[in-house]
Amino acid sequence: MANPFIKICGLKTETDVDAAVTAGADAVGFVFAPGSPRTVDAGTARRLSERVPANVLTVGVFRGQSVAEIRRFVRESGVRAAQLHGEEGPEFFEAMRDEGKTLLRATSQHVEKCGEYGEDLLLLDAPDPGSGTPWNWGSAQFSAPEGQWLLAGGLSPANVREALELTGAWGVDVSSGVESARGVKSPDLIRAFIAAARDGRPVTSRN
Repeated sequence: MANPFIKICGLKTETDVDAAVTAGADAVGFVFAPGSPRTVDAGTARRLSERVPANVLTVGVFRGQSVAEIRRFVRESGVRAAQLHGEEGPEFFEAMRDEGKTLLRATSQHVEKCGEYGEDLLLLDAPDPGSGTPWNWGSAQFSAPEGQWLLAGGLSPANVREALELTGAWGVDVSSGVESARGVKSPDLIRAFIAAARDGRPVTSRN
């Protein structure tokens, strides 16, 4: 697990994006779901996405929004992936398939394997999303899904390596764990998180 897939989510500024990309993130996320301190509009996401090289996935994050709204944001922002983070069923993923985007399914429920809803990547969030409280990874109640899945919820530079080792996750996703204040990303924490996830190796640019 020396080279897990790493997604830095909830980015809002050029500084955020540049820090994540330069440190070696595999994906960056822009929140389109309403009501979050990290929410951006499609125009901002497009401007930020233009700074991201083709080898880094740009992800739009949605929660409880209609297929029509998701389609509109994806097209206007130019993101290359859509993450559905609510009660969306398989029909949402089927409806979005013709957009030609990578599809992520985010859930806090136990899932046997990635792909059950037609998603390309699965994101397993904490039981209480947004609380900053992680799963009890080492407990018998935690069961890792099969396939390409990302662990999220309560991760930080201090615990991400342990989380990866205990769960065997294919990748990790972080937002609040790399913030200096609610909704405000810290470039230093972004770099520290990526370095810790990659077994403490020196941070190097992947551009």
